[in-house]
Amino acid sequence: PTECFLSQPEEKQESTVKAKRRKKKKISDVLQKSAPKPGAPADLQNLLTQHFGENRSVIEIEELKLSDSCFLPANDLTHSFSSYLKEICPKWAKLRRNHKEKKSVVMLVLCSSALRSLELIKSMTAFKGDCRVLKLFAKHIKIKEQMNMLEKGVFHIGVGTPGRVKALVEQDGLCLNSMKYVILDWNWRDQKLRRMMDIPEV
Repeated sequence: PTECFLSQPEEKQESTVKAKRRKKKKISDVLQKSAPKPGAPADLQNLLTQHFGENRSVIEIEELKLSDSCFLPANDLTHSFSSYLKEICPKWAKLRRNHKEKKSVVMLVLCSSALRSLELIKSMTAFKGDCRVLKLFAKHIKIKEQMNMLEKGVFHIGVGTPGRVKALVEQDGLCLNSMKYVILDWNWRDQKLRRMMDIPEV
């Protein structure tokens, strides 16, 4: 008997060339190219003007402007955190001794995350000596706990995130009257390569 072969229809070859997707430009790509540079007073002033420009009058924006005498020299990126603090605050021992007020700090360090706050607290050991440092961020710490601590004890340095510091000030848990220094962690970048100032919520 003769064998019968069924001819199979030829499979069409799938086009191997897939339609190229347009690669979206990520903020991290843009930020990767920008080299770290010390923050200048003008940088902060520009940010304030941009942020408040739409809903404030010209006079109100003028009132927000800080004179250059309000600013200390920025870290030129050669200092460690402790050595930078020693340079800008040579009379720290005296300030620390004189500070007796509760619900307040002498120095406030603002950074973008809780992990970064812990990093900075560890790196300032050479500067802080025996003064008390308070963690001012939301991770694992309730706002009520922080308010109780501020009410009961005297703290010299607060290190935390803008969101939690704002909440403490609004709820009258933190008073800023006796504060002498605000340090902004300007150049540090997170995993997405954003600085604190690149985060819209901040």
